[in-house]
Amino acid sequence: MKKIILSALVVAMTISCKKTEELSVQDPASGVVAPAMPITNEPAPDTVMMSAPPMPEAAARVAPADGKAPVMTFEKTEHDFGTITEGDKPSYSFTFKNTGASDLVISNAVGSCGCTVPDYPKQPVKPGESGKIKVSFNSSGKNGRQQKTVTITTNTAAGKELLTIRTNINPKA
Repeated sequence: MKKIILSALVVAMTISCKKTEELSVQDPASGVVAPAMPITNEPAPDTVMMSAPPMPEAAARVAPADGKAPVMTFEKTEHDFGTITEGDKPSYSFTFKNTGASDLVISNAVGSCGCTVPDYPKQPVKPGESGKIKVSFNSSGKNGRQQKTVTITTNTAAGKELLTIRTNINPKA
């Protein structure tokens, strides 16, 4: 019996997903009722689907086509805060150098959760110059071993760089 009910539900859901509903419109002046455009969950065959316009930061992510892309070289990409107490807010600055042949542009940096907040250079980093990305971690409400990441969107050939922080959090005494 359960199989029959389950099968009926699957069939009903499949049919309802493809259902086209007709609406009608009545002209108030003449009283004539005419069918309106059908409502369906699929676009009409002659509908042209357009993609969203490119985002402004997309230009910053594109590496130069001439092979002279910037290269973001970090001293290290992982940092362990060691053991901290819940509520502590440690931070660490990751140092990097642009070892490429063109300006390095960081268009965004995002932590894997709201407790991990990056601060990054907003201006281009010239070839040969260094910069820092400060990562702050809020341990409030956390306990035990934690690992968080920061994803950096750049105009390097890879387009993204990843930083990792770790810590072990002891509860408040």
